[in-house]
Amino acid sequence: MPTPKVTNPQQKVLAFIRANNLVTAGEKIVVAVSGGPDSVCLLHILHSLRKELKINLHIAHLNHQLRGAEADADAAYVKALAHRRKIPATITSADVRSFQKKNRLTLEEAAREVRYSFLAATAQKAGAAKVAVGHTAADNAETLLMHIIRGSGLKGLRGLQPDTHVKTHNAELRVIRPLLGLGREETVAYCATHHLEPHVDSTNLSTAPFRNKVRRRLLPQLRKYNPQIDEALLRTARTAAADLDLIEAEARRASSQLIKSGRDSVTIDKKGFLALHPALQNQILRAAIESLLGSLKDIEASHIEDIMDALEKPSGKAIALPFGLNFYIDYDHYILASATAALCPLPALDKAFRLIVPGKTKAYGWVIEASFVSPPPAAITEGGFTAYLDAAVTRQQLTVRSCLPGDRFQPLGMEQAKKLNRFMMDARIPQAWRRHVPLVCAGVEILWVAGWRISERCRVKPDTKKVLKLEFNQIQK
Repeated sequence: MPTPKVTNPQQKVLAFIRANNLVTAGEKIVVAVSGGPDSVCLLHILHSLRKELKINLHIAHLNHQLRGAEADADAAYVKALAHRRKIPATITSADVRSFQKKNRLTLEEAAREVRYSFLAATAQKAGAAKVAVGHTAADNAETLLMHIIRGSGLKGLRGLQPDTHVKTHNAELRVIRPLLGLGREETVAYCATHHLEPHVDSTNLSTAPFRNKVRRRLLPQLRKYNPQIDEALLRTARTAAADLDLIEAEARRASSQLIKSGRDSVTIDKKGFLALHPALQNQILRAAIESLLGSLKDIEASHIEDIMDALEKPSGKAIALPFGLNFYIDYDHYILASATAALCPLPALDKAFRLIVPGKTKAYGWVIEASFVSPPPAAITEGGFTAYLDAAVTRQQLTVRSCLPGDRFQPLGMEQAKKLNRFMMDARIPQAWRRHVPLVCAGVEILWVAGWRISERCRVKPDTKKVLKLEFNQIQK
């Protein structure tokens, strides 16, 4: 994040915009204006630079309905600003408290969600490519401290970025921060110099919100130990950003070979993942989680550490993450999904059902075709969803069911029966799939673990007179 060596705020912002390629000639930019010093300074500077940058502006202001008459006055002030400078504006209000209660969020979280959804909708309607917000270097230092306190990883230490994508529950927008090269005192001084008379949000004086605690209590204490703590934090951010750029590039390269992404899941090749450096493992996990959740909000370093500590655990281990996400350890893969059972390619078997032999049976997402074939096939295949059984062994009524506690099974080629659960473990059937695997039974005897192996006792032998062919096909939705 380059910091241009100029002192005039307007020129500093211009240099910062150019150094970080924040705008392109001909673009329309939505400017988020709350009415406070930072956003008013941002609007004034961008309006002053609009011809030089060859951009068009559109003002956006949202009344969160949290401060009564004070918020109404802010909206009126922004409306007057827009009218005075002849800038089109979208000024509206939203019931943040109702959104908070409905979605069970903190007030800060709800306000952010509602605000960014409004900005995304305004940008889309206005035909704008980006939304400019008034975050300053002071906001960046506060954000870094908040991330450190919450225990975020290297990405959190990178702090606020000049150009980023922000996702909400129902929208995505590109956000630029042209004032990151300015301190808060510079925006206040700029407004005073240009007689802009911005409004002061009284809630900023409260120490209830987390950010305000950091701003009004923690940072003043830290400045007693290091008067240049803000710059020290921003130096840390620049270093972290450079390191993270390299790690992200290497992680993307590794991910292309190791990761398979589905609509609601991410599957990671276990062997290849374990061979990576922990820094790359960490980054791949974060990127995978972000791809599923839309952001890394509430994903802390401790969550990633829990996953890293479990990488060598046996198959079947699961780690619960925020928002109902799970990290599941399979035999050959790691799986991230909201419900690992939903990843199973087999339909659920709710109840046992009888097979029509010969004939066709439809049940629980399957079509099973049973027919007698003669002479017996020359080669009896193992695995898959077609099996050939000695019809003499299958004389009684056949049923299909899922596994039960205490089940035993004598797999083809083995002299003794073994616990079905042990067979499934040896066959590397994921634990989340096991109750979905169809078992073809004659009475209590398991004749075929469909998709894996038939029983030794019902194999087709040279003297077999009649062969029963069973074929399972899933009903396509």
